[in-house]
Amino acid sequence: MITTIILIKTEHAKINDVGNKLAELEGVSEVYSVTGRYNLIAVLRNKNLDDIDEIVTEKINGIEGIKKTETMIAYRLISKFDIAGMFDLGS
Repeated sequence: MITTIILIKTEHAKINDVGNKLAELEGVSEVYSVTGRYNLIAVLRNKNLDDIDEIVTEKINGIEGIKKTETMIAYRLISKFDIAGMFDLGS
């Protein structure tokens, strides 16, 4: 699974609209409203680069209200936080 992090700057009045549209896209697993230079962060988890390419270049960049994006592909998870363990039933 490939994790992609996209920093998104929007028109101020469209933050919520853009966030909702992002959250509806298949392949987008999380959308965060954040402080700082960017307004939103989208996290994608996909099986291959072709899927990421389609989501980023066609779907996300086509959403009205997005002014700028910066896309990063994660190549290693370094964390003590056990995400998979959170979803184990009966733990």
